[in-house]
Amino acid sequence: MLINTWHFSFTVSDIDQSIHFYRDVLGMELVHTQEQANAYTRKFVGYPDAHLKVAQFRIPGLATPRSGHILELVEYVAPRGVKVDTRTLNTGTAHLAFQVDDIHAEHARITALGVRFRSDPVAIEAGINTGGFTCYFLDPDDITLEIIQPPARP
Repeated sequence: MLINTWHFSFTVSDIDQSIHFYRDVLGMELVHTQEQANAYTRKFVGYPDAHLKVAQFRIPGLATPRSGHILELVEYVAPRGVKVDTRTLNTGTAHLAFQVDDIHAEHARITALGVRFRSDPVAIEAGINTGGFTCYFLDPDDITLEIIQPPARP
C-alpha cells in the first residue's frame, strides 16, 4: 500500500548547470549532492558501470518531507544517456508544477534570467482551477516545468 510520496526525479545532462537553474534561477534549496559509483547503485539502477551525480532540492519555507527533498536530479556520468524528445505530448514525458503567488511577477522575474517559456501566463477558463493562471517553461534540458497561480478560494 502506498502511504506517501518520497521525491520526483529528472535525469539531466549536466548536474552543475541544473543546480544553477533550480537553485539560483527558480530559488529551490539545494539540500544534498552526492556521487554514486558503487555496487548498490549499479544493482539498483540496473547498469553494471553506473556512475551518477545526484542533487536533491526542496522548496524553502515548506514542511520538509520525510525524504528531506522533493526533487532529485540525476546525471548519468556512465553510462551516458541520449537526449530524448521531452515534449509534453510524448508518452512517458513528465512535468513538474510549482505554485506561485503572483504568476505575472514570477514570469517576468525568470524571463529576465533567460528562462524559455512556451507561452505567457494563460487564464484558466475551465475545470477546478478556473480563475487561476498557468504557463509552461523549460529547464536547460528542455524538461517541461509549470508555474501555476491557483484561483482565490473562499
